[in-house]
Amino acid sequence: MKPLLPSSFDRYFEPFLGGGALFFLLQPQTPHLSDINQDLIDTYTTVRDDVDALIQALGVHHNDKEHYYATRAIKPETLAPPQRAARMIFMNRTGFNGLYRVNKKGEFNVPFGKYKNPRICDTVTLRSCANALAHARISHRPFDAVLNDAQKGDFIYFDPPYVPLSPTSQFTSYIPGGFGLQAQEHLADVFRQLTDKGIQVMLSNSDTPLVRKLYSGFPIKQVQASRSINSNASRRGKVNEVIVRNYQ
Repeated sequence: MKPLLPSSFDRYFEPFLGGGALFFLLQPQTPHLSDINQDLIDTYTTVRDDVDALIQALGVHHNDKEHYYATRAIKPETLAPPQRAARMIFMNRTGFNGLYRVNKKGEFNVPFGKYKNPRICDTVTLRSCANALAHARISHRPFDAVLNDAQKGDFIYFDPPYVPLSPTSQFTSYIPGGFGLQAQEHLADVFRQLTDKGIQVMLSNSDTPLVRKLYSGFPIKQVQASRSINSNASRRGKVNEVIVRNYQ
Protein backbone atom coordinates (compact mmCIF):
# COMPACT_ATOMS: atom_id res chain seq x y z
CA MET A 1 0.00 0.00 0.00
CA LYS A 2 2.77 2.47 0.86
CA PRO A 3 4.12 2.76 -2.74
CA LEU A 4 0.66 3.96 -3.80
CA LEU A 5 0.52 6.81 -1.29
CA PRO A 6 1.22 10.46 -2.16
CA SER A 7 4.84 11.51 -1.76
CA SER A 8 3.72 14.16 0.72
CA PHE A 9 0.55 15.63 2.18
CA ASP A 10 -0.64 17.98 4.90
CA ARG A 11 -3.58 16.57 6.86
CA TYR A 12 -4.92 13.00 6.72
CA PHE A 13 -8.63 12.13 6.47
CA GLU A 14 -10.18 8.65 6.68
CA PRO A 15 -14.00 8.95 6.37
CA PHE A 16 -14.72 5.19 6.38
CA LEU A 17 -12.71 4.37 9.47
CA GLY A 18 -13.63 0.70 9.89
CA GLY A 19 -10.57 -1.12 11.17
CA GLY A 20 -8.37 1.89 10.42
CA ALA A 21 -5.64 -0.26 8.85
CA LEU A 22 -4.04 2.56 6.84
CA PHE A 23 -4.31 5.03 9.70
CA PHE A 24 -2.53 2.65 12.09
CA LEU A 25 0.11 1.98 9.43
CA LEU A 26 0.81 5.68 8.82
CA GLN A 27 -0.01 7.09 12.28
CA PRO A 28 -0.11 10.66 10.93
CA GLN A 29 -0.17 13.69 13.20
CA THR A 30 -3.67 14.93 14.15
CA PRO A 31 -5.62 12.72 11.74
CA HIS A 32 -9.30 13.32 10.99
CA LEU A 33 -11.08 9.99 11.43
CA SER A 34 -14.81 9.50 10.94
CA ASP A 35 -17.52 6.97 10.20
CA ILE A 36 -21.31 6.77 9.99
CA ASN A 37 -21.34 3.82 12.39
CA GLN A 38 -22.04 5.29 15.84
CA ASP A 39 -21.01 2.14 17.74
CA LEU A 40 -17.67 2.12 15.97
CA ILE A 41 -16.99 5.79 16.66
CA ASP A 42 -17.97 5.37 20.31
CA THR A 43 -15.51 2.48 20.57
CA TYR A 44 -12.59 4.38 19.06
CA THR A 45 -13.34 7.40 21.24
CA THR A 46 -13.31 5.22 24.35
CA VAL A 47 -10.03 3.57 23.32
CA ARG A 48 -8.52 7.05 22.96
CA ASP A 49 -10.00 8.62 26.09
CA ASP A 50 -10.42 5.83 28.66
CA VAL A 51 -8.58 2.67 27.66
CA ASP A 52 -8.11 1.53 31.27
CA ALA A 53 -11.86 1.53 31.93
CA LEU A 54 -12.40 -0.30 28.65
CA ILE A 55 -9.90 -3.02 29.59
CA GLN A 56 -11.66 -3.43 32.92
CA ALA A 57 -15.07 -3.64 31.21
CA LEU A 58 -13.81 -6.33 28.83
CA GLY A 59 -12.88 -8.45 31.84
CA VAL A 60 -16.51 -9.41 32.47
CA HIS A 61 -16.92 -11.00 29.03
CA HIS A 62 -16.22 -14.65 28.22
CA ASN A 63 -16.56 -16.86 25.18
CA ASP A 64 -19.92 -18.47 25.82
CA LYS A 65 -22.91 -18.78 23.48
CA GLU A 66 -25.52 -17.82 26.08
CA HIS A 67 -23.46 -14.86 27.26
CA TYR A 68 -22.92 -13.76 23.65
CA TYR A 69 -26.63 -13.61 22.82
CA ALA A 70 -27.48 -11.95 26.14
CA THR A 71 -24.85 -9.27 25.42
CA ARG A 72 -26.02 -8.88 21.82
CA ALA A 73 -29.57 -8.22 23.06
CA ILE A 74 -28.46 -5.26 25.19
CA LYS A 75 -29.21 -1.89 23.61
CA PRO A 76 -25.83 -0.11 23.41
CA GLU A 77 -27.31 3.30 24.20
CA THR A 78 -28.21 2.06 27.68
CA LEU A 79 -24.56 1.41 28.54
CA ALA A 80 -21.82 3.73 29.76
CA PRO A 81 -19.06 4.36 27.16
CA PRO A 82 -16.55 1.76 28.48
CA GLN A 83 -19.22 -0.97 28.66
CA ARG A 84 -20.58 0.01 25.24
CA ALA A 85 -17.13 -0.23 23.67
CA ALA A 86 -16.44 -3.51 25.47
CA ARG A 87 -19.69 -4.95 24.08
CA MET A 88 -18.63 -4.02 20.54
CA ILE A 89 -15.15 -5.51 20.89
CA PHE A 90 -16.46 -8.66 22.57
CA MET A 91 -18.96 -9.34 19.79
CA ASN A 92 -16.35 -8.61 17.12
CA ARG A 93 -13.98 -11.14 18.70
CA THR A 94 -16.57 -13.86 19.33
CA GLY A 95 -19.16 -13.32 16.58
CA PHE A 96 -19.09 -15.23 13.29
CA ASN A 97 -15.95 -14.40 11.30
CA GLY A 98 -15.53 -11.00 12.97
CA LEU A 99 -18.42 -9.77 10.81
CA TYR A 100 -20.27 -6.55 11.59
CA ARG A 101 -23.85 -6.52 10.30
CA VAL A 102 -27.10 -4.91 11.39
CA ASN A 103 -30.73 -5.39 10.41
CA LYS A 104 -33.11 -2.70 9.15
CA LYS A 105 -33.70 -1.58 12.73
CA GLY A 106 -29.98 -1.03 13.21
CA GLU A 107 -29.66 -4.01 15.56
CA PHE A 108 -26.50 -6.12 15.48
CA ASN A 109 -27.53 -9.58 14.23
CA VAL A 110 -24.35 -11.61 13.67
CA PRO A 111 -24.55 -15.15 15.11
CA PHE A 112 -22.18 -16.64 17.67
CA GLY A 113 -18.83 -17.60 16.12
CA LYS A 114 -18.00 -20.78 18.05
CA TYR A 115 -14.29 -19.98 18.41
CA LYS A 116 -12.31 -22.18 20.79
CA ASN A 117 -10.23 -19.54 22.52
CA PRO A 118 -10.59 -16.01 21.10
CA ARG A 119 -8.55 -13.21 22.66
CA ILE A 120 -11.31 -10.95 23.92
CA CYS A 121 -9.08 -8.44 25.69
CA ASP A 122 -5.74 -7.74 23.99
CA THR A 123 -4.36 -5.26 26.51
CA VAL A 124 -1.10 -4.57 24.66
CA THR A 125 -2.86 -3.80 21.37
CA LEU A 126 -5.51 -1.64 23.04
CA ARG A 127 -2.87 0.49 24.77
CA SER A 128 -0.92 0.78 21.52
CA CYS A 129 -4.09 1.90 19.73
CA ALA A 130 -4.79 4.44 22.46
CA ASN A 131 -1.35 5.96 21.93
CA ALA A 132 -1.86 6.14 18.16
CA LEU A 133 -5.27 7.79 18.64
CA ALA A 134 -4.11 10.26 21.28
CA HIS A 135 -4.25 13.30 18.97
CA ALA A 136 -6.87 12.03 16.51
CA ARG A 137 -10.06 13.93 15.79
CA ILE A 138 -12.77 11.28 15.81
CA SER A 139 -16.28 12.13 14.64
CA HIS A 140 -19.57 10.49 13.74
CA ARG A 141 -20.59 11.80 10.35
CA PRO A 142 -21.18 10.81 6.69
CA PHE A 143 -18.28 10.46 4.29
CA ASP A 144 -19.25 13.49 2.18
CA ALA A 145 -18.60 15.81 5.14
CA VAL A 146 -14.97 15.92 4.01
CA LEU A 147 -16.10 18.29 1.26
CA ASN A 148 -16.50 20.94 3.97
CA ASP A 149 -13.17 20.32 5.72
CA ALA A 150 -10.47 19.07 3.38
CA GLN A 151 -8.25 21.54 1.57
CA LYS A 152 -5.67 21.45 -1.20
CA GLY A 153 -2.61 19.59 0.08
CA ASP A 154 -4.61 17.19 2.24
CA PHE A 155 -4.89 13.45 1.63
CA ILE A 156 -8.11 11.41 1.90
CA TYR A 157 -8.39 7.63 1.91
CA PHE A 158 -11.80 6.11 1.16
CA ASP A 159 -12.33 2.48 2.14
CA PRO A 160 -16.10 2.09 1.70
CA PRO A 161 -18.28 -1.01 1.90
CA TYR A 162 -17.33 -2.80 -1.30
CA VAL A 163 -19.46 -3.38 -4.38
CA PRO A 164 -20.53 -7.06 -4.44
CA LEU A 165 -18.41 -9.34 -6.60
CA SER A 166 -21.42 -11.17 -8.02
CA PRO A 167 -24.81 -9.93 -9.25
CA THR A 168 -26.59 -12.18 -6.73
CA SER A 169 -24.76 -10.70 -3.74
CA GLN A 170 -26.38 -8.04 -1.60
CA PHE A 171 -24.79 -4.76 -0.63
CA THR A 172 -23.49 -4.80 2.92
CA SER A 173 -25.70 -3.92 5.87
CA TYR A 174 -22.94 -2.12 7.75
CA ILE A 175 -25.51 0.52 8.65
CA PRO A 176 -29.33 0.47 8.48
CA GLY A 177 -30.22 0.69 4.80
CA GLY A 178 -26.84 -0.61 3.70
CA PHE A 179 -24.47 1.03 1.21
CA GLY A 180 -26.08 0.47 -2.16
CA LEU A 181 -25.68 1.63 -5.74
CA GLN A 182 -26.84 5.19 -5.07
CA ALA A 183 -24.29 5.56 -2.28
CA GLN A 184 -21.51 4.20 -4.50
CA GLU A 185 -22.45 6.70 -7.21
CA HIS A 186 -22.50 9.54 -4.69
CA LEU A 187 -19.08 8.50 -3.42
CA ALA A 188 -17.69 8.62 -6.98
CA ASP A 189 -19.16 12.11 -7.37
CA VAL A 190 -17.52 13.23 -4.10
CA PHE A 191 -14.23 11.73 -5.37
CA ARG A 192 -14.49 13.95 -8.45
CA GLN A 193 -15.43 17.05 -6.46
CA LEU A 194 -12.39 16.58 -4.24
CA THR A 195 -10.23 16.12 -7.33
CA ASP A 196 -11.49 19.44 -8.70
CA LYS A 197 -10.39 21.07 -5.43
CA GLY A 198 -6.84 19.73 -5.82
CA ILE A 199 -7.13 17.33 -2.90
CA GLN A 200 -5.27 14.02 -3.13
CA VAL A 201 -7.62 11.04 -2.84
CA MET A 202 -7.14 7.27 -2.83
CA LEU A 203 -9.97 4.74 -2.80
CA SER A 204 -10.15 0.96 -2.51
CA ASN A 205 -13.02 -1.20 -3.76
CA SER A 206 -13.77 -4.52 -5.41
CA ASP A 207 -12.64 -5.05 -8.99
CA THR A 208 -15.96 -5.00 -10.81
CA PRO A 209 -17.21 -3.41 -14.05
CA LEU A 210 -19.32 -1.01 -11.98
CA VAL A 211 -16.35 0.30 -9.99
CA ARG A 212 -14.23 0.68 -13.13
CA LYS A 213 -17.08 2.58 -14.79
CA LEU A 214 -17.64 4.87 -11.81
CA TYR A 215 -13.95 5.85 -11.72
CA SER A 216 -13.17 5.84 -15.42
CA GLY A 217 -10.55 8.43 -16.27
CA PHE A 218 -8.59 7.91 -13.05
CA PRO A 219 -5.55 5.65 -12.56
CA ILE A 220 -6.84 2.24 -11.44
CA LYS A 221 -4.45 -0.40 -10.13
CA GLN A 222 -5.49 -4.00 -9.56
CA VAL A 223 -4.25 -5.57 -6.34
CA GLN A 224 -4.85 -8.87 -4.59
CA ALA A 225 -6.32 -9.03 -1.11
CA SER A 226 -7.39 -11.80 1.23
CA ARG A 227 -11.09 -12.32 1.93
CA SER A 228 -12.14 -14.44 4.90
CA ILE A 229 -15.87 -13.74 4.85
CA ASN A 230 -18.06 -15.53 2.33
CA SER A 231 -20.92 -18.00 2.71
CA ASN A 232 -19.19 -20.10 0.05
CA ALA A 233 -15.88 -21.37 1.46
CA SER A 234 -14.46 -21.85 -2.05
CA ARG A 235 -14.72 -18.10 -2.63
CA ARG A 236 -12.58 -17.18 0.35
CA GLY A 237 -8.90 -16.38 -0.09
CA LYS A 238 -7.23 -14.10 -2.62
CA VAL A 239 -9.51 -11.86 -4.67
CA ASN A 240 -8.90 -8.95 -7.01
CA GLU A 241 -9.48 -5.44 -5.70
CA VAL A 242 -8.66 -2.04 -7.12
CA ILE A 243 -6.94 1.08 -5.83
CA VAL A 244 -8.16 4.28 -7.48
CA ARG A 245 -6.14 7.48 -7.22
CA ASN A 246 -6.43 11.00 -8.56
CA TYR A 247 -2.65 11.43 -8.56
CA GLN A 248 0.28 9.53 -10.06
